[in-house]
Amino acid sequence: MRRTFMNRLRLLVAALFVALGLAPVPGVAQKAVPGPGTPFKDTSMIKPPPGAKLAIFEFEDMECPMCAHVFPIVHQAVEHYKIPLLRHDFPLGPAHPWSFEAAVDARYIQDKISPKTADEYRGAVFAAQTSIANRDDLAAFTRRFFQSHGGQMPFVVDPTGQFAKEVREDRALGDKLGVNETPTLLVCTQQGWVQVTDAAQLYSVIDTMEAQVGSVPAVKKASR
Repeated sequence: MRRTFMNRLRLLVAALFVALGLAPVPGVAQKAVPGPGTPFKDTSMIKPPPGAKLAIFEFEDMECPMCAHVFPIVHQAVEHYKIPLLRHDFPLGPAHPWSFEAAVDARYIQDKISPKTADEYRGAVFAAQTSIANRDDLAAFTRRFFQSHGGQMPFVVDPTGQFAKEVREDRALGDKLGVNETPTLLVCTQQGWVQVTDAAQLYSVIDTMEAQVGSVPAVKKASR
């Protein structure tokens, strides 16, 4: 009798998570919420950084209008939940002629100035997307950004090719995963991940996955 009851309880819990578009831990659903997602290939990379229970994993293109729409939502969620953002650049190539340079500029600012200023730059580029038509427009915009932050844009942003290499590595990582559009947005735990295909669902997915992984018990200090 007890075994029958437990089996029914498991079925009920499973049905609840299916209705939510998720699955119980262990083995968080590797699927999309709320609808069809990307048929990914090698998903071994989709994990929070060591020590984190939960993270947002994102591929973005600086010239992508939907990435511009999602940018503030993602950053507000990161701040609200105090979780890491694992952001990767995925410039889409000839269709977006200045997105690669924008990603390189953002990485220069992150490395030489600060990650916070780099986030401000990305947000400013997204907000000004419609006024940037080509690489010259981007260069002029970036010069103004530097000036507004009390600095001067270097004549050559990436003389060693370091930042371009990092962007290409991100693009290669996306190709390995099987990314075919931007933004590609996922919420991941150490047990699994869920792709978020509608940013309006991001908070509800985080809430559900956060409840699944539970809270980490406080580490007690040894008495002396």
